[in-house]
Amino acid sequence: MKNYLVLILVVFWSIQGFGQDFQMPKGPPQDLEQGGNLRNSSIGDSLMSKFGGKSTRLNKNPDAKIQDYLIITRQNDTVIIDTSLTIEKYHKINFLRKDDFELIPFSNTGVAYNTLSFSANNSIKPKMGASNKYISYKSVDDIVYYDLPTPFTELMYRSVFEQGQLLDATYSVNTSRQFNFSISRKGLRSLGNYQNFLSNSSNFSFTTNYFSKNKKFKLRTHYTNQKLFSEQNGGISDSDISSFENGDNQFLDRGVFDPNFENAHNEFLGKRFYSDQSYKLKEKDSLISTSLELFNSISLEEKKYKFQQNTSNEFFGNSFEPQEINDKIFLNTFNLESGFILESDSYGKFNLGLRYTAERYFMENFQIDQYVDNSQEINSKTTFFRGSYSNQISKIKLYFNTENFIFGDNKSNSISSALVFNLKNDNSLIFKYNVNSVAPNYNTLIYRSNYENYNWDNEFDNSVTNSIKFRIELKNILDLDVDLISVKKHIQFERFTIENLDGSFDYSITPVQYSEDLEVLKFKLARKINFGKFSIDSKLLLQKTLSNDILNLPELVSRNTFYYSTDMFKKALYLQTGFGVKYFSSFYMNGYDPLLSELYVQNEKEIGGFPIIDFFINAKIQQTRLYFKFEHFNSSFTGYNYYSAPNYPYRDFTFRFGLVWNFFM
Repeated sequence: MKNYLVLILVVFWSIQGFGQDFQMPKGPPQDLEQGGNLRNSSIGDSLMSKFGGKSTRLNKNPDAKIQDYLIITRQNDTVIIDTSLTIEKYHKINFLRKDDFELIPFSNTGVAYNTLSFSANNSIKPKMGASNKYISYKSVDDIVYYDLPTPFTELMYRSVFEQGQLLDATYSVNTSRQFNFSISRKGLRSLGNYQNFLSNSSNFSFTTNYFSKNKKFKLRTHYTNQKLFSEQNGGISDSDISSFENGDNQFLDRGVFDPNFENAHNEFLGKRFYSDQSYKLKEKDSLISTSLELFNSISLEEKKYKFQQNTSNEFFGNSFEPQEINDKIFLNTFNLESGFILESDSYGKFNLGLRYTAERYFMENFQIDQYVDNSQEINSKTTFFRGSYSNQISKIKLYFNTENFIFGDNKSNSISSALVFNLKNDNSLIFKYNVNSVAPNYNTLIYRSNYENYNWDNEFDNSVTNSIKFRIELKNILDLDVDLISVKKHIQFERFTIENLDGSFDYSITPVQYSEDLEVLKFKLARKINFGKFSIDSKLLLQKTLSNDILNLPELVSRNTFYYSTDMFKKALYLQTGFGVKYFSSFYMNGYDPLLSELYVQNEKEIGGFPIIDFFINAKIQQTRLYFKFEHFNSSFTGYNYYSAPNYPYRDFTFRFGLVWNFFM
């Protein structure tokens, strides 16, 4: 670690560059109508009023325009801060802050998620394990940067399930025209309705964004500290399943259920420092049509996952010692990338560089060295070549990207390409092809635990994924995605039943690699229809596994939102209200293993075929969006057969309140 820190300082001051096309972000031109729900309103409500479009409030920068408030991603995609109220934002007012159409959450916020679809893996970086925690974990690409004319604050509040709240707060300010910093923290605490199912998480980040006055040198950094904690109870016991599904009055208080155990929790922790830099050696002008830019990025990250239990429990099978369970896995990662970007008006943009990655995966168990060898670990040091090319030819945009192993331990490779045809009226056709060879996740190769069934040492091959995607975007009509995914040597966790000598049964969760190919075909349709002030927003997913007995998926997933929108009180308030219905067909839904924090394939219990109906009222007053939701209000009259995973009931009817509030000065 000390050597890495020294190297960070050396590179930080010696190489002025970065691996993406880092240009000064520019907001799109703006022609907004004044009204209660501006489509791209950022400071529109504070700078504009019905009295001639002039601000009636004091602003630190009276010349600030809406398009000056920018959010910048790591890939340098730039969006304007938007305070409008849309149905898309309603679908994102959740713990993840993104649309969870292809997920189903557990009964308590932030504990776990189950999947309703299968997606291609486009990353060549193997994970440590605890894949279910990664859904809530902010990666390098999830961190955003800001460029602002005045200070900006966003507060998001969401009620949870018993004794707690979810609060996501961000503050950002430009101390000068060249330098911006931001601080954000998302904190969650929710007791839950079932025994020993509390969730408690924290995602903290600090970012900086700087460019020199001549705009040749640019620098971005961030630091994150994340903790994802949740108590675990193994779900309700098999003997209580009938009491839950029959809707017995004495069990409507979910706290009376006896879970499989009440003395365990799992936790995912991560710390990361990241920095990227760029320096333009040559800029385009009226005489020169070529630019040249150097770049580098560097990151250092430490992750830890642990499962702790006061005493061993037969739910996980036999243990080496009937004592405290304290299983831990670690992953330390160091990344260094550098290269150059050459852009020509005639030939397009070339981005070429090298990436060095060093990783150490290791384990630690509690006082069981006589049974388990904790000294086993995986050390990986690899150098990759990275290259990309993009060009715009008339109305056709071409994109190509590759990352290939040169030498080292992680023999992973990836190629991705895309063709975008821009049609009339903002319509488009998109073709994508991706192929990658990815090393297995570390916890599928080596795992150690006090529980006998959770110990393995595998020699899996890389999984090779080919995916073809066709997308058509027809504005105000529909969006259609067609995906064909093929995976060779697919790896997943599966459940196996073990019969003991006394006739009882235990189960084991074990990683398995298949020799036959996994193939999935998906059709995804999205459409919005407006009838005056009434609207229907629909999403439909049809999918089919073309390989038998490997992966279980629902053949149908749908979500339809019917709502009414209007301005009220002389446009002082904008209102949306309606119903949302989500449904997926019955299938052998994945089970959830709390020790590994992984989903596993099971073929014993079918789940699905139940509707989830919500009634909502959304309102916008200036920069404040209010969300009132009667969640799953049909639970008492459509049958108590709803689950997020086997033995894990889905959420009962509850009222929830949400709020997003923006400040611009």
